[in-house]
Amino acid sequence: MSSPDSAAYPSHTAHEITTQPDCWRKAAAAAADHGAALPGRGERVAVVGCGTSWFMALAYAELREQAGHGETDAFAASLFPVGRRYDRIVALTRSGTTTEVVDLLARVRGQASVTVVTADGTTPVADVADSVIVLDHADEKSVVQTRFATTALALLRAHLEGQGPLPEGVRTIAEAAEDAERAVVVPLPGDLCAAEQITFLGDGWAYGLALEAGLKMREAAGSWTEAYPAMEYRHGPISITAPGRATWVFGQAPNGLADDVARTGGAYVAESGGGTGAMDPMADLIRAQRLAVHLAGTRGLDPDRPRALTRSVVLADAPVAQ
Repeated sequence: MSSPDSAAYPSHTAHEITTQPDCWRKAAAAAADHGAALPGRGERVAVVGCGTSWFMALAYAELREQAGHGETDAFAASLFPVGRRYDRIVALTRSGTTTEVVDLLARVRGQASVTVVTADGTTPVADVADSVIVLDHADEKSVVQTRFATTALALLRAHLEGQGPLPEGVRTIAEAAEDAERAVVVPLPGDLCAAEQITFLGDGWAYGLALEAGLKMREAAGSWTEAYPAMEYRHGPISITAPGRATWVFGQAPNGLADDVARTGGAYVAESGGGTGAMDPMADLIRAQRLAVHLAGTRGLDPDRPRALTRSVVLADAPVAQ
């Protein structure tokens, strides 16, 4: 069973999803131009964001540490430990107006070099940053983030490539973009389109992508999803899996996991765990984005404008970070 999203553009979200391969390539080509603003080898780095941007921060932080480039932490902006010292803070924010991010960067400015990756360099976040990287080619009309988030991660991944060898098994952005070309058109599995519930799992840097896949399904389609580190699945979450439900793994799956899922009667999906035909986990995320749009359509929902969400969270009375 395939989604109609590859044949037409019924929403901004569906169209923006299809543009990701080119967005990634453009960001990768520009990575060297932004080298002075991005983390150098050996720097102690914190990456911050909210929602989707936080999940991209988690993925990058794990990749950077795996590559041996330096200690890297990732935080939701509202939970940043202000008293902790870093050489550089990188903030990911599509809108550049998110209250928690702007307030945090204002508080820590002068304590570390602050770099912002955003889609709009004229927004308030530019006033509290030392360096601003604008990915306006990846900006979105949809409230739901898809291509900006992955393009920001593509930029950071490409910068890591330029600094030295990648962790074993991690594809280059050029290879990931090739996988993404396939991900935007490959038919979606029918058991996922019909699943009552999906649990997303991720190993290593792919855990952040699993969190994002779950969020995308909740935002755009109002779906019941959960997300966990892959090794934690058997410590309780497996009990939710049953016939008519599914488990989707990003990255390398733990040994025996497929058999464990099979015993529950649930569907098992693992397209980015290595082996012939496997795709980059970031490309596999595109399939989850497409699934979210497809399910939104079957439920009469507008994936561009999810219930109770806005493009940016701007708080009138924001709490003070501690």
